[in-house]
Amino acid sequence: MTSGNTAMTGTGQPPLETQSHEGFWGHLNPLARKKWVNRQLNPVKDRLNELDQVSATNARDIKDVDARAQAGISKAQNTANLADQHATAAGNTANQAQQTAQQASTQTAAIGTAVSNLDQYQTVTSVEIRFRNSHSPLGQNSKDALDQLVSQMQGQRGTLIDVQGYSTLRGQAGIAASHNMASAVTRYLVTQRHVPLYKIRQIGLGNAPLTVSDASTARRGSVVEVTLMHNSLSTLSASNLGASTTGAAQSGTTQSSSNGTASQPSSTE
Repeated sequence: MTSGNTAMTGTGQPPLETQSHEGFWGHLNPLARKKWVNRQLNPVKDRLNELDQVSATNARDIKDVDARAQAGISKAQNTANLADQHATAAGNTANQAQQTAQQASTQTAAIGTAVSNLDQYQTVTSVEIRFRNSHSPLGQNSKDALDQLVSQMQGQRGTLIDVQGYSTLRGQAGIAASHNMASAVTRYLVTQRHVPLYKIRQIGLGNAPLTVSDASTARRGSVVEVTLMHNSLSTLSASNLGASTTGAAQSGTTQSSSNGTASQPSSTE
């Protein structure tokens, strides 16, 4: 930069002027005195000192600017990292919310299916209790068979015990006899095994045909057919707990005296 005809230096001062004192012979005196030399060098030294001060000031300013720049960059990086962490946390929260919503939707669908199928019962297992006549007491084999059936109800929801009495007698006598035998079974389940009465459905069918598939056992004396059933509540409960329904593997099986799990004909009183 120039201002008028004067060139400016780094210190903001005009350039030093060269002083030449020519001697008598028209050139510098080679035998210049020390004072004269000092007069020539002192302005140069002063200008060098000023340059050193300017350089030191510039170095401090550069260092200060660099420090502020580094601090700004570090702050911006920290802010970016914090924003990234918040974004990651928000993403995780969104994923968890989506999973929760999916689980809720699945459970709602399962509950809806269970409610719509509450009146649909399926057989878990069944046992036949045989009597010599309608007044015969329950024998130990009969009690053991009923105990085994009740044990499969533990911890299960939506279960029902169906008690159907059959007699070889005809007419009203057969119906009364079948009711007596079914009542004996129901009485044992309620008083000895503490099965709630609302979980038992009892009926006396007289000499109506048995519902068992094995026709060879259809008329071997008076029989009470006891069937354990469950509805969709048991499936819903098992699904929520992550376990299969107890006794599902035995669904539809029938225990009879031939395999030793049902009672033998009881002796008369």
